[in-house]
Parts: sequence; C-alpha cells; structure tokens
Amino acid sequence: MKAASKPSTASERNAVELLSCEKVYPNGTRALMPVDLTIQEGEFVTLLGPSGCGKSTLLKMVAGLTEPSDGRLLLWNKAHHRLHESHRSLSFVFQEASLLPWHSVRKNVSLPLELEGLSRKDIYARVDQVLELVGLTRFASALPRELSGGMQMRVSIARGLVVKPNLLLMDEPFGALDEITRFKLDGDLLDLWQKNGLSVLFVTHSIHEAVFLSERIIVMAARPGRVVADIRIDEPFPRHSEFRMSTRFSEYAMQLHEHLVAAASTEDGYE
Repeated sequence: MKAASKPSTASERNAVELLSCEKVYPNGTRALMPVDLTIQEGEFVTLLGPSGCGKSTLLKMVAGLTEPSDGRLLLWNKAHHRLHESHRSLSFVFQEASLLPWHSVRKNVSLPLELEGLSRKDIYARVDQVLELVGLTRFASALPRELSGGMQMRVSIARGLVVKPNLLLMDEPFGALDEITRFKLDGDLLDLWQKNGLSVLFVTHSIHEAVFLSERIIVMAARPGRVVADIRIDEPFPRHSEFRMSTRFSEYAMQLHEHLVAAASTEDGYE
C-alpha cells in the first residue's frame, strides 16, 4: 500500500519569508528598518508607499539583487543561494521594459531561455506559448520601436513568464503608462496570475491599483523605510471595472489613504 503523503505545514506553503530583514548602506543610510513579512504560495501581495520607503529595496532583496544587512530571507524555506534545491524559480519585471531595440519581440522574450541553453525547438514552443498568453502572437516579428508603451510592457512580462517562474516580482511595471492602458494591463495581470498559479509581489505608488490587484497590501512609510500596516482586500476574483466603482473599493482606498497620511506624520502617527 502506498504511504499517505505528509500534509504540508504552514511554513512549507510560504513562498517568501523575511525575518527581521533590514538594509543599511555603507554610508550609514538606513533604507529599511527590520521587516517581518510572509507571503504564501499563490498570494498576490502589493507593497504600497511613497518614494523612499524601501519598496524597491525590499523587492530587490527578495530577488537576490541586494542582500539584507541583517536578518534572514527565505524562499520556500531555503536561503537564496539554495533556491535551486526547492525546484522553484522567480522572475523580476522592472519599471522599464528594457528591451533590446535591435531584436524582435520573439528574440527579446527568448533571451532567458537562450542563456539556459535550451534547444531552439523548445525555445520557440515556449515563447509562442507566452506570447499567446500576453496577446502578442501577431507581433512576434515586430521591433520594440514599433510597439506602444503598453505592448512593450507585455513583452517584458512575457520575458518574465517564459522561464515558468513560481514567484513574479514586479517593480511599478505600469507606472509610466496612461490610465486606460494601465487598467487593461492590471486586468490582464490578474488573469495571468490566476491561470499560472503564480505568487506575485508587486510594487506601486497607486492606492487604486493596489486595491484592484491585491489579496494583501503591505503599507510602507519612509524615513526610514518600514512596514506600517498589512491590509487584506477581502473581495472575490475575477475583478472587473464594476469593482473600481463600488463603495467597498472606495472604503479600502480611504483606509489605505489614512494609513499613509498617519505614516507621514510624526508624534501623532507611526513614528
């Protein structure tokens, strides 16, 4: 008889754990006070706060692009250098699309797979799959200059998805786009998150974007960077434009606004 599988514990379901992680630069600047934060597998969590509050620093620590000055950071219960042992991976989508202008959409998306040494056949199959996911199949041969800003960001997202990550890190990817394009990409991102079973850690300045996208919102304040609130958005998915117009949406937005205002004050706030 086959032995029953061992039930997973709460810690085994954690994609990201920050345990008193902080960041102090060599010149003495404290970019981030000690942070304790857990993100479970499959969660969509957003970091919200003003410039200088440590959102991007925290995201880069999770990505392994910078190390905490103190504390521990675990991905699926492993230190960063042992991530391969968990048989999981992550991708980072930056603020700018950062596409190579002389390469086609297909070539830009395929670059991570070429670095992995995959065969041309496997690369083409996987690239075709993600281009279909982001709605760019017809533009596979186009150059970046022939695309709108929103389409360029779709290429950047496709490049992040092509390696089949379990964790997607996104640093204000839609911040420079017009509102209509941003709304469309927000909805597309939620579809991709659900269809692919991703864990997502998303950075934004926008209260309204945070409310629309997130299951949880981590509110951060600056001087020095720190977490001041962890707000759950208890609304069903999929979410549509009607949610943006609802009373509940406005209530969440007001709650987050109040946290940010309090965090910006001194003795009567979070200081």
